[in-house]
Amino acid sequence: MMDHIFAMLGTALPNLLLQLGVTALLLGLGVLIYQAITPFDERRLIGQGNKAAGIVFGASVLALAIPLAATLATTTVLIDIVIWGVIALVVQLVTLVVISLVFRGMKRQIEADNVAAAFGLAAAQIAVALLNAGAVAG
Repeated sequence: MMDHIFAMLGTALPNLLLQLGVTALLLGLGVLIYQAITPFDERRLIGQGNKAAGIVFGASVLALAIPLAATLATTTVLIDIVIWGVIALVVQLVTLVVISLVFRGMKRQIEADNVAAAFGLAAAQIAVALLNAGAVAG
């Protein structure tokens, strides 16, 4: 019995680690792109104690991770994880751009530590992430 369990672990664990590693890399890439396209410098603002920037950044990381998690949950094929993971990230990053265009002045509001504006942006990003995850899971 234990031999069977160890044999299964020997096969499944490397796949799990590979899939998790690739997905973590996709998430890291998504966060880097997110930081490059946002109109404000989250790292600086968070370092200064700006709560609104912390809320928006935290929600953005979650919003990027949610559809990636759905991809992991629905396929074990590495190329599918990469392709659908990239598509999911693009959808989330486009969402950020659209929200920034619709809610003009968001940069100023986040820099002014407007927590209400931060929660609005955070909710929109997470809502789209959940829809995105549902679509990916199809």
